[in-house]
Amino acid sequence: MQSTVDGFSYGWVTLVAGFVMACLGAALGLRCTVRSLRHGSRKAGWLALGAVTIGCGIWSMHFIAMLGFKVHGASISYDVPLTFLSLAVAVLVVGAGVFTVGYRGTAPRVLLTSGVLTGLGIGAMHYLGMAAMRMDGRLLYDPLVVTLSLLIAVVAATAALWAAVSIRGFLPTLGASVVMGIAVTGMHYTGMAAVSAEVSGSHSAHSTGGTSALEVVPMLLVGPLAFLLLAAVVVMFDPMLILGDDEPRRPEHGRPRAQHRAALPYGAEYPRTAPVQAQQPVPADFSGSPADPR
Repeated sequence: MQSTVDGFSYGWVTLVAGFVMACLGAALGLRCTVRSLRHGSRKAGWLALGAVTIGCGIWSMHFIAMLGFKVHGASISYDVPLTFLSLAVAVLVVGAGVFTVGYRGTAPRVLLTSGVLTGLGIGAMHYLGMAAMRMDGRLLYDPLVVTLSLLIAVVAATAALWAAVSIRGFLPTLGASVVMGIAVTGMHYTGMAAVSAEVSGSHSAHSTGGTSALEVVPMLLVGPLAFLLLAAVVVMFDPMLILGDDEPRRPEHGRPRAQHRAALPYGAEYPRTAPVQAQQPVPADFSGSPADPR
């Protein structure tokens, strides 16, 4: 029996909360990857922190939004191991993309390859999470809308990877994180628009072989949210990450970099150097007359 699906059973609350989590994960991840460009000795650690942060933000957005997903006439539950697998996929594919552009740059071929693989991985995370749902019936998907959602995921991943190693400063990072949040949220709800359901009866969550959504989703969100909080603390205690002052200063175009000068006590001035005078031609003899050519 065909049933009606509802992705906004709690109104706009789950959409806004999921969007905020996606933006937060993106913003923290971008600042961490920027830090990796400054410290080569700890580059791998900063890239890993940024990748896990972005991955947790994307995954948290997905499952916060799934709290609002209902199928009329059916009780939804989740397969916990498969749900954890979707989290692992999100972190691993984002990590692969971030490490690739972090070490190999954003050349068009590298960026496109990394963006496609990471975007398809994010799509796999989304549909793995959907596959973890248990209900008395089955979910059906519109192939064209699924393809569109994967395309959005690829574009979002490519933009995220470019921003991860290219964006500098607080305000540009904030703008990039909002754009990434919109893209990730758009990908999720485009994928959900591809879903329809057929219900055969009414069973409890336990009869479908899983744990009810209201039990498992908040429990699963504790770990990723705690990690995002930890990443936020790291950023808060590193002012250079917030203000964007961790990037090396570049000289203005056409101007040489000024030489470093030692600091002087307050009120003291640097000694003035005498101007260099042009060298005068040496006279040919002491009398001042030109030398005899003979």
